[in-house]
Amino acid sequence: MRKVAETDDEIVLRRVMQRQSSLSLKVAVLFVLILVGLPLLNQNFPEIMLAKVGGFTVSWLLLGIAFYPITWAMSFLFVQRSNAIEAELAAEAER
Repeated sequence: MRKVAETDDEIVLRRVMQRQSSLSLKVAVLFVLILVGLPLLNQNFPEIMLAKVGGFTVSWLLLGIAFYPITWAMSFLFVQRSNAIEAELAAEAER
């Protein structure tokens, strides 16, 4: 069977997908580190995690309040960077 040569569009699409996959993996690793890090902080630094800040323990402050803005910021940055990858490679393909 003969291999068909890739078109320029297919090459650009493959590069976009590769770079976005790499970005996705980095964001996923960061998210897992945060998820695993919170229980590890509770286990290894209980005196710090039980300290009161604004009426909350540090543990609940991180888990109940800070966790959501952190994940929203990660999502926002992921979308921004993903769009930048597409725009960069589209501009490169037009040249």
